[in-house]
Amino acid sequence: MPFNIVLVEPEIPNNTGNIGRLALASGSTLHLIKPFGFELDDKRVKRAGLDYWQHLDLRIYDSLDDFLSQHGSKNLVFFSSHGTKNHWSIPFEDGQFLVFGKESVGLPSSLLTSYKNDLYKIPLYSEHVRSLNLANAVGIAVYEGLKHIQ
Repeated sequence: MPFNIVLVEPEIPNNTGNIGRLALASGSTLHLIKPFGFELDDKRVKRAGLDYWQHLDLRIYDSLDDFLSQHGSKNLVFFSSHGTKNHWSIPFEDGQFLVFGKESVGLPSSLLTSYKNDLYKIPLYSEHVRSLNLANAVGIAVYEGLKHIQ
């Protein structure tokens, strides 16, 4: 399995559906951490994931603490505009956890502090853009990682 894609409290169903499709296409597992800004049976999630959603390796956690108690000691990489290292410098490994924050505010400050050495950014080349769409950011990270592990 290439990667574990982790979404912390995703808010936009279309993004989650698209990321689910990407997870399946890349052979990755999708981990979703509650609370969500939508219901998983929302038609927008299913439409974005099309008929692939049923084949997805999906794991759901009731809270960030629940996720960290199970996976906190594993190889975690966090994506944030607050990162000081570019995603090109990530030492990608098979099975790694790629962690992304919610669309409106990103990762919780507790993660930014606790995992500051594992924090990376996708560079932006315009001062007029604060961040990338979550589904686009996940796609960039996953396929950059696949380039390194295959």
